[in-house]
Amino acid sequence: MTQIVKRELAKKVLVPLLVLSLLAAMVGVMASNSFVRAEEAPQLPTFNIPALSSEHQASSLPNVIVVATGGTLAGKARNDDPTNFQNYAAGTYLMSDLVAQLPKKDKIADVSTFQFGNKGSGGYTIKELYDLSLAVDAALKIYDSAVVTTGTDTMEEIAYFLDLTVRSEKPVVVTGAMRPWDVIGTDGPANLYQAIKVAGSSKTKWFGTVVMLNDVIYAAREVTKTNAHRNDTFDAPMFGALGYVDDPAVRIYRAPARAAKAGTPAWSSPFDLKTISKDSLPLVEIVYSYQEAGGGSIRGLVEDGAKGIVTAGTGAGGISSQLSAARTAAIRDKGVVFVSTTRTGSGTIYDSGSGSVIGGDNLNAAHARMMLLLSLAFTNDVSQIRSWFTTFGTQDVEISVDENTVLSTSVEEPIVEPVVTEPAVTEPTPTTEPVVTEPTPTTEPVTTEPTPETAPVMP
Repeated sequence: MTQIVKRELAKKVLVPLLVLSLLAAMVGVMASNSFVRAEEAPQLPTFNIPALSSEHQASSLPNVIVVATGGTLAGKARNDDPTNFQNYAAGTYLMSDLVAQLPKKDKIADVSTFQFGNKGSGGYTIKELYDLSLAVDAALKIYDSAVVTTGTDTMEEIAYFLDLTVRSEKPVVVTGAMRPWDVIGTDGPANLYQAIKVAGSSKTKWFGTVVMLNDVIYAAREVTKTNAHRNDTFDAPMFGALGYVDDPAVRIYRAPARAAKAGTPAWSSPFDLKTISKDSLPLVEIVYSYQEAGGGSIRGLVEDGAKGIVTAGTGAGGISSQLSAARTAAIRDKGVVFVSTTRTGSGTIYDSGSGSVIGGDNLNAAHARMMLLLSLAFTNDVSQIRSWFTTFGTQDVEISVDENTVLSTSVEEPIVEPVVTEPAVTEPTPTTEPVVTEPTPTTEPVTTEPTPETAPVMP
């Protein structure tokens, strides 16, 4: 009997101790994991950004640094043939040599250079863009503004990545060229000179990243390449230019919505790369919809490990029935997050407010991919990703006139989707009132145009 009592007492003492030991071990593992993650983020790359010379420190001119990545602007024509407009080696010349050739640059700025890389824009990995963004921020701790030179093929993606991640409010101007440096009629020297002028003017401070080619200034979020060869290839469908560079001046006629938040916490990007490791950047892909598109593209990308997929849909974001079925399975089985955009080149895809398919607003597929990629690097919470897309990603205008009046273009009520056999997009009812707090009543039925898969599909 005494032995039984002892055994029972031992159980009562040992079991709680074992449980406590297990809990302590689990907490230790979790703390260790957290510590490892915390240690990963501070292991940031360092950059040999040139210091300001004593001459530049004493100068009254703005100091501008050109961060070079290569591209056509630094390209060399094949066979030294100055008529080889399309046959050249991108990223050949060093930026220090190119800047040295610019005439009269001392009229506009004191210019320094940093050679980040020297290759075509499409050759850069997302991890390298992570480094590029940190290099630009490091340079802006020293310099008044930065020009980033890139190839034009993926310039809009690189520029938007910088727009989403650079922390400094100082001007960042991305430029490049459609013709290599050493051919007749090259646009490289003029674009480089004008970009330095824009950066030095400080007129795009608080704008985020802008793109300047062919004397036209665009917001990085809105700009896209529209032609394979023409010098005036860049445009911003739906929005147009922010301004222009003329011989004597930089003229700004429109500001991006982000500039209205200057000096407030809302201006800052939610994507601080200094807090994550570059290994945290996930695989995010794009799928293009077309007549009777099969679902194999989504299934294959999910099998490859894609955590997010942007669909470039027909019309108002529609995708084929097979793509839709594959999308539903990817959400259900793998937790993949989708963003819906249009392949048409412009137009807004409104968000439903729920589910794992997020409306991409008027971001094109390439821009939406960068936004989704960065969002997934920071969270797996779809509601948080949706919030980032509908705020920082959308960038619509909201201006406080005074404490009682707010002018807003935001749709404040959730969009209620009608129950129909074919998904449909219902456009918000226009209103002349400054603030919409309740749905505007209407005596006429809302007209909808059914388009296959025009609205996000709820998993």
